[in-house]
Amino acid sequence: MSGLNPQIADQLKRNADGLVCAVVQQRGSGEVLMVAWMDDEALHRTLSTRKATYWSRSRQTYWVKGETSGHTQHVHEVRLDCDGDAVLLVVDQTGPACHTGSATCFSRSLSRS
Repeated sequence: MSGLNPQIADQLKRNADGLVCAVVQQRGSGEVLMVAWMDDEALHRTLSTRKATYWSRSRQTYWVKGETSGHTQHVHEVRLDCDGDAVLLVVDQTGPACHTGSATCFSRSLSRS
């Protein structure tokens, strides 16, 4: 059972696995750093601790960003999108956000303007 506030939980539209998409943005610059997944408990932990906590679909467990790498995310704000199926985390990122060592997971361009 999650400790997520029911007023928040009622606004979420989860996928079939009970997850919402979490888009992570650098505070100040607005750069999109990464995308991850959260269930109610991960969102509750994030809101309670201000440490970005996600649900790992591959490992089937919670993970706190930077817990092993030291590349942490301090959460300043959490916003819900208009449909309720995604959250935006506005963070201060310490170190690279991507597991590849890149500052962002979105460093590869598929098209140029």
